Amino acid sequence: MRIITGKYKGRHFDIPRTFKARPTTDFAKENIFNVLIQYVDFDDAEALDLFSGTGSITLELLSRGCRRVVSVELDRDHHRFIQECLKKLTANSHSNAAPSEGDEPAAIPVRGDVFRFLKSCRQQFDFIFADPPYALKELAQIPDIIMEKGLLRPDGIMVLEHGKDYDFSLHPHFIEHRQYGSVNFSIFR
Repeated sequence: MRIITGKYKGRHFDIPRTFKARPTTDFAKENIFNVLIQYVDFDDAEALDLFSGTGSITLELLSRGCRRVVSVELDRDHHRFIQECLKKLTANSHSNAAPSEGDEPAAIPVRGDVFRFLKSCRQQFDFIFADPPYALKELAQIPDIIMEKGLLRPDGIMVLEHGKDYDFSLHPHFIEHRQYGSVNFSIFR
C-alpha cells in the first residue's frame, strides 16, 4: 500500500498477508482523488474514513493536508495496523527536526462499529469516505444515515465505495458515479 500524493507521497506500508481487508487499489484511489479535487479542498479539511480497513484512505487524506481525520474500523488487527502506520508517519516527520505541533498527523483512529459511531457522532465533516464490505447488507443505507444525521457540512462531499450491483443515481443527494475496473464510487453532496 502506498500514499499517492501530498507531503507523504511515495511512503509504502506492507499489509500483513492475514488481512481480510480489501484496500482500494492505487489506480482507483488515484483516479477518485483526481475527481474529488474539483469538489473538496483537502487543505485544512476535517474528514471521516468509515470502514477504514488498512487505513489507506486515512493516510492519503493526511498526506493531502487534512487538518483532522477520524478513521473508524471494527477489526482489532486492522485498527492496530492503522495505529502503527500513523506512528511511522509521525516518526518520519520528526526524523531530522525537533518535533513541532504542526508535524503530527491529526488522526483519530477509532476502534468500533461504524453504525454505532454514526448514531452517536455529533460533529460535521467536510469529507466522508465509506468503504464497507461489498456484501454488507446495510450498505445501501449508509448515505441516508449520514445525510439524516447531518454529518456533512453544507458544502461537504461523501464518497461511497461499492460493488457493481448498487445504483445510487436516484438518491436525492447523489451527484456523480465513477467506475475504475471493478471498483465503483458514488459521490453525494
